[in-house]
Amino acid sequence: MQTPAPETQRQRGRPAKPEEALAEMVIAAATQLLLQRGYAAMTMEAVARHAGVAKKTVYRFAPDREALFGLIVKNWTDTFLPAFTTEAKTAEEVPALLEAILSTIAERVLCEDAVGLFRLLVGDIPAREDILSIYDRNGIERSRALLADWLARHKARGLIDVADPTITSDLILSMVIAEPLRRMALGLAQPVPATDIRPRIKAALALLRL
Repeated sequence: MQTPAPETQRQRGRPAKPEEALAEMVIAAATQLLLQRGYAAMTMEAVARHAGVAKKTVYRFAPDREALFGLIVKNWTDTFLPAFTTEAKTAEEVPALLEAILSTIAERVLCEDAVGLFRLLVGDIPAREDILSIYDRNGIERSRALLADWLARHKARGLIDVADPTITSDLILSMVIAEPLRRMALGLAQPVPATDIRPRIKAALALLRL
């Protein structure tokens, strides 16, 4: 009996998942383990089991647990990247577009999972300094840089009047995101969408005259 060609054998087997789908499975499994059982439980082996993939598959996307944590945070900030591609044509369009951008950010970083992650980070976790650095780099600083760049582009076109886009970005995110996140982490407010963040966004932009 003739042995089937390798191509035929692959066609008859279960089709391979695209890399993007595999990455989503790994990140989702890591996120669930992290939030439900803590950072110590989010080992590479546990993530592989939880995702239903081989351990070597997890290592394809991250060389270690710290890098995997970075992927989780980066994946969250990736979700609002498209919002920063919007460009105002006139100065009158800037406030509405900026409000939409901030609403998109708030929906992700003030949701229940993100608040749960923040609570975890302020607790006692292994390699806390390294983890906080990763969180800052992939989450906080990345958000600030994206917003600062958007503001700078519109300032260069004469559509917005801000002295320093980087400082303005920091002020906006502090008012709209940082303080609500602190209150939510302390249990003094409910995560989005239970808390309507839109009035706060409008007030912050009005205060800065944006």
